[in-house]
Amino acid sequence: MGAMRMLGWGVLLLSTACSASRTAVTKAEPGTGGSGSGMASDESAIASTTRRYVDEDLGFEIIRPTAEWQLDETNERTPEGLAIPVILRHRVTGAQVVLQVAPGVATPVQFAERLTVGLRQQPGFTTTDPQPIALSDSAVGFDFQVGEGVRGKVAVREGNGGRVLMMLATWPTEASAGITESVDALMAGVRPLPEPSVAVRSTPRTP
Repeated sequence: MGAMRMLGWGVLLLSTACSASRTAVTKAEPGTGGSGSGMASDESAIASTTRRYVDEDLGFEIIRPTAEWQLDETNERTPEGLAIPVILRHRVTGAQVVLQVAPGVATPVQFAERLTVGLRQQPGFTTTDPQPIALSDSAVGFDFQVGEGVRGKVAVREGNGGRVLMMLATWPTEASAGITESVDALMAGVRPLPEPSVAVRSTPRTP
């Protein structure tokens, strides 16, 4: 029951993210759109910037491919143990990636399968079947669409400390093809921190 309630939170977050994506392209932040002589230099600065975010408590890091991805900390937690630590928003297109960190009550495959079932029950949602993806050996993902206005994808991979990392991305259908590459790059940059190594004591040799 707890796992299904957590998956319900995933469906709710996806629905919320989709609503935001529908309107985000009409709310461009100052300095992220338009034209002008400084545009080329601004884009060069964005393209050459990498951001790293580390959460040692939940055991993950995020490497943002460009500064166009704004990271907002939420630090939300549910009674079932699901954490929603950050939401990432693409400043230009309004794409979003919501990161959820769940207790390992199910495998990545099981989480993805249950999410597809939950989403297919929502009005207007269509999804592909979960498939292995290249993020890690155990990672799986699927694509989805909401009506004609929103596209998205889900990626689920193992975290550390018995956790599972779930990434829920949405973007407006009219966004350029490059946004999917940017989303993929961001998802690849969400990964578990290396487990601390255990020092091995060497046994002195007897003469």
